[in-house]
Amino acid sequence: MRRDLFDEEHLLFRDTVREFMAREVAPHHAQWEKDGIVPREIWKRAGELGMFGFGVPEEYGGAGITDFRYNAVILEEILRIGATGLGFSLHNDVMAPYLTDLTDEEQKQRWLPGFASGELITAIAMTEPGAGSDLQGIRTTAVRDGDHYVVNGQKTFITNGINADLVVVVAKTDPEKGARGTTLLVVERGMEGFGRGRNLEKVGMHAQDTAELFFEGVRVPVANRLGDQDGQGFYQLMRNLPQERLSIAVAAVATAETVLDLTVEYCRDRTAFGHSIGGFQNTRFVLAELATEVEIARHYVDKCVLALNAGELTAVDAAKAKWWTTELQTRLIDRCLQLHGGYGYMMEYPVARAWLDSRVQTIYGGTTEIMKEIIGRSFGF
Repeated sequence: MRRDLFDEEHLLFRDTVREFMAREVAPHHAQWEKDGIVPREIWKRAGELGMFGFGVPEEYGGAGITDFRYNAVILEEILRIGATGLGFSLHNDVMAPYLTDLTDEEQKQRWLPGFASGELITAIAMTEPGAGSDLQGIRTTAVRDGDHYVVNGQKTFITNGINADLVVVVAKTDPEKGARGTTLLVVERGMEGFGRGRNLEKVGMHAQDTAELFFEGVRVPVANRLGDQDGQGFYQLMRNLPQERLSIAVAAVATAETVLDLTVEYCRDRTAFGHSIGGFQNTRFVLAELATEVEIARHYVDKCVLALNAGELTAVDAAKAKWWTTELQTRLIDRCLQLHGGYGYMMEYPVARAWLDSRVQTIYGGTTEIMKEIIGRSFGF
């Protein structure tokens, strides 16, 4: 079925992104996996091509375009080559709304030009050692002291955690009020008491820097608060989570499509018992099932992208997209690895790397179980 999500300008932009990925990323990603981090220089080169901050107004260095289809193009091209180390989607899809929609004029002038150019790398610090999907359970505190907050606490599993220059930290400014006592503060590189732990060793996504962050008496200016008063943080998070979950769904479908295409090609070329393994009925049936599911998922996710652009994407819509596509992604890659036989277990084959990299998809951004709970609550039981 023909895909009709993109216009001509998106296709031209895709050509630019694909050429950038082929030249600047694909030849180096294996080394970045060994290093455990992507060099900051690649962010600046991407920024020069206008790959960041589409919704950032032109006066702050962005394109001034609110159209998530450009974000989708970048994600699809990143995952077409399996470059899971690039934290661009966290920067573009997750962080952008916080810095464009929740900032005042002074904050925009301070942060948005660097955000759009790739000189300022961003991260968001929600998860803690004892609080993951339950954001109300966070223990990091921010106590007001004159024109500053004093922040104490610990965060973990933070994407872009080593490279980040700006970290939006979820903290309790009034622990007695529960969710209504939560505030978002921007902690900047170099603030005294702000430390980074180890670059965490993960099952997959080895080039993606994922870190522990520590806050020991960090004095954060009130001028770094997102929103005009304390206690708005939980609402701000809930408002932006649907876009984050849609981003994960876009990535899930793009990865599934890529792995399926590689597997079809492998099954066409690989022979067993004198025949292409694609000629066996079981192989054809497996591929037929996967191709059907991926195409159905693709059209639902594309519809969600258009709904987001129109301001109509609901938390329930995003939850459906997130859990279904990520579960499909992990299941599809597992079945495709099986079709590769022993070669599928070799790291030189993309399906093996995708198998490792994809496992986290059903966990971060809200687990499958949490997504089902969001959907279930919508029935009003």
